[in-house]
Amino acid sequence: MASEAAVEVNAISAAAPEAEATTGAEKQPHKLERKWTFWFDNQSRPKQGAAWGTSLRKVYTFDTVEEFWCLYDQIFKPSKFPGNADFHLFKAGIEPKWEDPECASGGKWSVTSNRKANLENMWLETLMALIGEQFDEADEICGVVASVRQRQDKLALWTKTATNEAAQMGIGRKWKEIIGVNDKITYSFHDDSRRERSAKGRYNV
Repeated sequence: MASEAAVEVNAISAAAPEAEATTGAEKQPHKLERKWTFWFDNQSRPKQGAAWGTSLRKVYTFDTVEEFWCLYDQIFKPSKFPGNADFHLFKAGIEPKWEDPECASGGKWSVTSNRKANLENMWLETLMALIGEQFDEADEICGVVASVRQRQDKLALWTKTATNEAAQMGIGRKWKEIIGVNDKITYSFHDDSRRERSAKGRYNV
């Protein structure tokens, strides 16, 4: 008997091609500068002793504006996300794991939200900024993760080279502007997070 988590992943994966089919093939699609991949990770029922990332599933890779909007509208809105789930948008070819070669020496900017409406707005603004190549340091960015939780949601923007402070500060300032956040946000190194769960931030903007 399939677990609820497996059923959920299968349902999301099955919905992706259907979303793509409704894009309207009669019109010339608007190509993006690069390919992007949506991922899903159900954190609600981890198997005992299972390694982190075992429930991570690749859902769909796209490279047009039309595919993005269909996927977003039908599947990837936070209001449609199940609780205790992580949704990711990463550059195609990069897995949203610390172990991925593109992420291994990186880190992340993080922002929390107590309101689902805020998360939905910040998530969409970030997605559009990424696929629209709005960051000057676009090559430094790996992707973004939306973590939906009962008490507090979190958005994390992953980057490649944590020690490149100038690049990370530039990305952090731009991201704050994009998502309309006035409070201070913090950047943490993946290396620090590996060693201790609540790693201290290295940079702030």
